[in-house]
Amino acid sequence: MGQKVNPVGFRVGTFSPWKSRWFQDDKNYRTNLLEDINLRKTLFRKLKTAGVSLIEIERLPKSIVLTLTVARPGVVIGRGGTGIEEIKRFIVSEIEKVGGKNVKDVKIDLKVNEVKNPELSAHLVADRIALDLERRMPYRKVVSKTLDRVMQSGALGIKVVLAGRIQGAEISRTEKFHKGSVPLQSLREDIEYAQVPALTKRGYVGVKVYIHRKPE
Repeated sequence: MGQKVNPVGFRVGTFSPWKSRWFQDDKNYRTNLLEDINLRKTLFRKLKTAGVSLIEIERLPKSIVLTLTVARPGVVIGRGGTGIEEIKRFIVSEIEKVGGKNVKDVKIDLKVNEVKNPELSAHLVADRIALDLERRMPYRKVVSKTLDRVMQSGALGIKVVLAGRIQGAEISRTEKFHKGSVPLQSLREDIEYAQVPALTKRGYVGVKVYIHRKPE
């Protein structure tokens, strides 16, 4: 599998569930898909301080259910639940912007779950690595500390791949780091995967993180 298949898509339907769950005819499928993509992109950006790990979208006949899995739920909920209402209004505006339709009659149901162990969330780990690279920290030191921290949190293995103008190099290259076992070809193992860009001043560096977690 390695470089040919996305680890998430490889396991969807057999090991992990779909992140978007809805049925639609051919006419409206494209609009709903664009709405989902735009919602995820804007919510990840808007709630970056909350440490968003996963966004699940479920569409029912008269409602849309969004489940946010975050590291800091208090940032999303806000004081007295004001944050929830603000995010609901934001979701409605984004859907109307993409779909060009009025969704005021559609009920928006927002659920917030807390990440049990942030160090075992591939997206949060990749986000932290990207942030450290943007701060111009030495990449080997950043990755080495990340590997140790994740393994100490109970992971069976971790693999980190950096690709691009690493440390401001003139020619882009790829470097791989791993610790423990990361069996990417097996569907029996729980492999958490995430890809996050590090937009450094000297160029683009892609960060890929694979975490082999113990089965729950």
